[in-house]
Amino acid sequence: MLRYAAIFFVIALVAAVFGFGGIAAGAAGIAKILFFIFLVVFVVTLVLGLFRRT
Repeated sequence: MLRYAAIFFVIALVAAVFGFGGIAAGAAGIAKILFFIFLVVFVVTLVLGLFRRT
C-alpha cells in the first residue's frame, strides 16, 4: 500500500511539473488517502502484535 502511495505521489509531481493541476491534485489526494490507510493498518498490526506476545 505504501508503494502505491509513493507511485501516486510521483504521478502528482510529474503532472504538476507539466502543468496538469487537476490531475496533480487528484493524484496527490489519492496518495494522501493511501498513506493514511497504510498508517492505520500499520498501527493496528503493531498493537495486535504487542497483545499477542502477552
